[in-house]
Amino acid sequence: MAKKVVASLQKGGGKEHTKVIKMVKSDKTGSYSFKQEIVHNEKVKEWFAKN
Repeated sequence: MAKKVVASLQKGGGKEHTKVIKMVKSDKTGSYSFKQEIVHNEKVKEWFAKN
């Protein structure tokens, strides 16, 4: 699945985007999960501050 995402981003303006992944700890169980999203390069810091 990741290959499709990467391949589609290589065409056109895909180099202007970044796939961001953040590890988040659950308050209820204490386990970790991952949040991931594709955002514009200029908004990466905002995404990490928000999530």
